[in-house]
Formats: sequence, C-alpha cells, structure tokens
Amino acid sequence: MDGGGRAGARAALLTAAVLGIALVVVIVVRTPWEVLPEPPGGHTAPDPAAGLAPAQLDRAEAFAAALRPASLLSMALGLAVSAVLGLTRLGGRLVHAVAAPLGGRWFVQVLVGVPALVVVGRLATLPVSAYAETVRRRYGLSTRGWGLWLRDVAVSVAISAALTAVVVLVVLWLVRRAPRTWWAWAGGAAAALVVIGSFLYPVVIEPAFNSFEPLPAGELRTDLLALADENGTPVQDVLVSDASRRTTALNAYVSGFGSTRRIVLYDTVLAELPEEEIESIVAHELGHVATDDVLTGTLMGALGAGAATALAGWLLTRRALLRRAGAESPGDPRVVPLLLFLVAVGGLVSTPVQNLVSRQIEERADLHALDLTRDPEAFTAMQRRLATANLGDPDPPAAWHWFFGSHPTTAQRIAMAEDWRRLERSR
Repeated sequence: MDGGGRAGARAALLTAAVLGIALVVVIVVRTPWEVLPEPPGGHTAPDPAAGLAPAQLDRAEAFAAALRPASLLSMALGLAVSAVLGLTRLGGRLVHAVAAPLGGRWFVQVLVGVPALVVVGRLATLPVSAYAETVRRRYGLSTRGWGLWLRDVAVSVAISAALTAVVVLVVLWLVRRAPRTWWAWAGGAAAALVVIGSFLYPVVIEPAFNSFEPLPAGELRTDLLALADENGTPVQDVLVSDASRRTTALNAYVSGFGSTRRIVLYDTVLAELPEEEIESIVAHELGHVATDDVLTGTLMGALGAGAATALAGWLLTRRALLRRAGAESPGDPRVVPLLLFLVAVGGLVSTPVQNLVSRQIEERADLHALDLTRDPEAFTAMQRRLATANLGDPDPPAAWHWFFGSHPTTAQRIAMAEDWRRLERSR
C-alpha cells in the first residue's frame, strides 16, 4: 500500500470512529432511559404469567420452545453460508460464473452475482423457514397456504436482491472512480438511502405483501381520526390491511410522513378487539409519531450506515482479507461476497443494541398510550389479548429477551400500566 493508500485507510478508520461516537451520543441523548417515575411504594413487580390462564401460558411457552431453536439455526446457517462465500474464493467464483454467459463485465457480475448470492443464502435457510411456518400453522398463527408462503418468500428475496444489487453496484462504481475516497461518498449515499427508504417504505414495499382498503365511515374511524388530532399528529387516512390472508396475529401501526401518514389496522384487529382496545393500540403507535421515533431511528440508521461504510473502507485496504476472498482490489466484483458477509456480521453485532433502544422507545409509547386514552384497563386487557392471539411468551428467558426482544415483555407492560394507575391516584 502506498502513502496515499495508507492515509486513505487512516482517514476511513478515523471517520468510522467519529461517526460511531456520534451514533453513541444520539443513542444516549435520544433514548428515553427513564420513562415512568417510581410510584409510591416502588415499582410493581412483573407477574411472570401476566394474568394469562394456565392453558394460554402453556400454549405460548410451547410455541416459543418449538420456534426458538429454528430462529437460532436460521441465523447460524445464514451467517455460516455468508462466511463461506465471503471468506473463501467460492463466492467470487460464483459471481464470475453466473455473469460469464452475459459477457462478464464488472457491472454485470454485480447485477447478476448479488441476486445469485442472495438466493444461495436464502435456499440454505429455506428448510428451517418451512419448519417454522409449519409450527405457526400447527398453532393456528399462520393462515397461509404453501403457495402464498412461497410467493411471499420469492417477493421478499426479489426485493432484497434488487435493492442490494443496486447498492453494491453504486459502491463498486465509486470504488473504481475514487479508489481512495470511495468510502466517504458511499457512506453519504448509504445514509441518504436510509432516509429515502423511511419515506418510500409505506408506499412501495408494504403494498407488495398486503392490500389496503379505507376503514368504512363509522364511530371507530371517527374516534381514531379524533385521537390522532388530539395527539397533535393528524393522519391522512385509516386503512385496513388484509392480514388475515396470512396470519391470525393482531397488530396495528402508523406509517408514512406528512401526506403519506396513515393508521393501518390488521383486519384481525377489527374482528377480535373491542373499540377501546383498538384505540389503545393506535394511541401507542401515535406515541411513536408524537415523539418523532421514526425520525430518530432514521438518524441512528444513517449514522450507523455511514460508520459501517467507513469501517468497510478501512477493512478493504487489508490485503490479506482481499486475498482470502480471491479479490485483487476493493473494486474487483469478487469482493461482493465479502461485502455481504461484513454487512451480515454488522447486523448481528448491532442487534442487541438496536433492541435495547427499541425496548425503551416502545415503553415510552406505552406510556403515551396511557396518557392519551386514560384507560389502563383497556391497555392491560389489550396486552393480554395480544399475548394470547400472537402466542407471545409473557416472560421469556432474560438472555433471549436481551438479544432478540424489541419490545418490553407482556409482564413488564402490564406492570407499567399498574404503576401508571398508582401514580395517577397519588396525584
């Protein structure tokens, strides 16, 4: 590596460190670490059973016990396949081989090589996914036929492959055009892509899996629109998703920004929950809007993407790493499997941090729902009904929840509702 190359590598590493520190600062400042003050007499101890009947509890625990090994195996298989393709010459040979019949130019290798790598990785985990789908069907959580399941898998793979191919194509183009500073340009592009994706997801990706119809005029629609107005975050529409084609699970969410912001209810929610519990769910989702959680998540994602890209810029100056992948330079298409492996490792390492932040943000949204509706009974009943319908373990193992838990447990959420009630009585 010449002097300019060493300087570029040092700049990339320094940039990764600075952006990483900025990310930590944003996480520390923007994450609500203490959501609810301690009520008189101390916080309520979570009931591990969360008030569920023994039969419901046994069913949820049996479902989790059947599904958790599959989740771990799928994660391990995906990472192992990515490592084999990225840390050996096998991945580079695959990229070259699939592009050879089309001329084999570098951009062709990217455009057909990335989908090939994505498909190989997905095929490796497909049997585990099929087993998990079998478990969901056995417990009545999935209503999909195998044809729709395969269609969903195919659409998901196609979207992932297409988006990844475009991103990698831009990265390699930048590497070839600006070999010493590509990581800076790519980091900016990655951050911008996170922001753009947040805006486009509700109008581009969501319709690929579900159909949406406006909630008919009536008391519920009027009340939900009024709730959004009271929240200070008016929405453009209330939509119903045809989720029952795939699941019996209950859910609702608010997506989009400005003119695309809308409340979305699963049709299963309309069928199963009374109006006051639907309002409690929606109030929780409106809490995310009121506190700009999507914008905060977008900022965190943009900083994380920028830091990861700069770190990749430093790693790809390591000749030993390039040789292991069979690539001659960072601009060689044979580096693509290595890039995808680095992304997979980064995603795995960042998962517990993302979920820690998510749990705190979700807890704040729960508090917002209680403050907005003033109905802890409906909130508690809704949490129990969600746990029953979605087969959620109300008190999962601590290590599992630390790594995979994106929301507080049902037991924790019900205990917080009791704390809120006690605080309100003491005022």
